[in-house]
Amino acid sequence: MRAGKARPLLVAAAAGLLLASMLAGLLGGAADISPRQAVLQALDWLPLVEVDSGLAAVEQALLADLRLPRVLVAATVGGLLAVAGAGYQGVFRNPLADPYLLGAAAGAGLAVTVVIVALPGLATSIPVAAFVGAVGGVMLAYALGNTAGRAGGTATLVLAGVAVTSFLTAVQTFVQQLEVEQLQKIYSWILGDVGGGWDQFFLVLPYAVVSVTAMLAHGRMLDVLSVGDDEAASLGIRAARVRLAVLLAASLATAAAVAVSGLIGFVGIVVPHIVRRIFGGSYRVVLPLSLVVGAAFLVLGDLLARTVMAPAELPIGVVTMFVGAPFFVAVLRMTRKAAT
Repeated sequence: MRAGKARPLLVAAAAGLLLASMLAGLLGGAADISPRQAVLQALDWLPLVEVDSGLAAVEQALLADLRLPRVLVAATVGGLLAVAGAGYQGVFRNPLADPYLLGAAAGAGLAVTVVIVALPGLATSIPVAAFVGAVGGVMLAYALGNTAGRAGGTATLVLAGVAVTSFLTAVQTFVQQLEVEQLQKIYSWILGDVGGGWDQFFLVLPYAVVSVTAMLAHGRMLDVLSVGDDEAASLGIRAARVRLAVLLAASLATAAAVAVSGLIGFVGIVVPHIVRRIFGGSYRVVLPLSLVVGAAFLVLGDLLARTVMAPAELPIGVVTMFVGAPFFVAVLRMTRKAAT
């Protein structure tokens, strides 16, 4: 089958994966709810639709107030981190670029920690602080990476990001020690959590809509930039303006995700690489499908975190690190082989 004919099937498969993962997320847990009951209950939630799912009021409340918002938050955060990773990789032309490795997540984490310690009553300021910290972390890593010039190769920016991340994490640890009473809250946030309920979902939603819309609108321009700045200029595209727009949008996506879920690593590097392997390298395809696959990836990761040690629960950041760390090593090895 030709690639052009196979692509719609692969896109449908990605959408099916997301729907299946969300259904699995609704079903996963101690309460015994069948797939049929979950689907019927989901239909009953639709406007102007009345369906008897056969679930008791307690089970309906469990789905509506606990599992559904958790699945939606996980899907939103996973999609944001994945599409942000794809955007960073397009901006820097670096397959190893990732919100976690570029200092964006660490910058956002430091900013949120400062808010938790210094301004505990201003929860609404967390996304703004996270955005400022994310942009600051990326810009610092980019400036440090540029000091080596082009001679540093593909890994220079990542190494700079690791250095910036280590520094910002050290500062974050120092800030934590200033307010010992907040340590449990901060550590719980650092390890990742998508169980904050509907408040968490509605907090991240507007930032997600703005950042994702902005990045998807620049997919074609990122394709042109991947060929070269001279070619982009000949087509009337201002490379610096496009990179700044995507950089800000990706940082906003990272900040929104970090603000509501904590530090969840490697989603932004694992998912875009999987998408490129299957669907090709065009950012008009990579960006939207990273959003979909990233959402499914984190929903399944959260399901694993909830069930693998039940009734105890693993932090979701631990699960993504177990998956992402060996994947990153594999990508790094492939990148080095391609450069030689």
